[in-house]
Amino acid sequence: MTYRDNSCKFVHYRVMLTDQRKHFLLQRLHHDGRIVAKELSAELALSEDTIRRDLRELAAEGLLLRVHGGALPSSPTVASLDVRRGLAMDEKRKLARVAASLVDRGQTVFIDGGTTNLELVRCLALDLVATIITHSPSIASALEPHQGIEVIMVGGTLLRHSMVNVGAIAFETINRLRADLCFIGLTGLHAGEGATTGNFEEAAIKRLIISRSAETVSIVTTEKLGAVSLHAICPAASLATIVVPSQADTGQLANHLTIIRA
Repeated sequence: MTYRDNSCKFVHYRVMLTDQRKHFLLQRLHHDGRIVAKELSAELALSEDTIRRDLRELAAEGLLLRVHGGALPSSPTVASLDVRRGLAMDEKRKLARVAASLVDRGQTVFIDGGTTNLELVRCLALDLVATIITHSPSIASALEPHQGIEVIMVGGTLLRHSMVNVGAIAFETINRLRADLCFIGLTGLHAGEGATTGNFEEAAIKRLIISRSAETVSIVTTEKLGAVSLHAICPAASLATIVVPSQADTGQLANHLTIIRA
């Protein structure tokens, strides 16, 4: 098989330099949404060991997520909080304005942590009367101007990467609460792999929040669609509703949940 490199020359895969092979694999991953090492090995007449080695090195660079038999796209939103604060801010604000309209007067709403949900809070009407539960100090602080909102703050062990409380205290508290609606943050949403995030403890708390809420919504920016992080939260169908950019390619997700485009 041949491959066109950036200089528009055709190069046989077996004689590519390592960087060229990696570039090819990332292009294939972007196009197909996954890599199956065995299938690609047969297609390219190349050993699976070579492909797996390339995948391991790309995974170490954070450019993909290795799974059994191959690889899936890795989410860039598992980066540090400072980096995430600057990602797709205009898109987050646009989506957050639409998501905020889903909150009705008098509801009890659980708002998960994350920079996108922080924009959601900033878009809530100042005269909104509601009860909001959160395990995020950042979310609770941002609600200060909303005098009609009762804020229930869930304590626990602070996970600084996401600025949310996790652990036994958070788990026991959330398990005794119930919400009409929750907004769940995630770092990847894939039709097959579902909703994922980068931390095991955080994933467990998110699952609990979903189980204690009548309806679940997630605001999903472009870079999260089709991406996968290490820890599973839930199947895509468990989210019920997602808010995405108007031109987003949602693929097979439409078979699993309601999509609101903004």
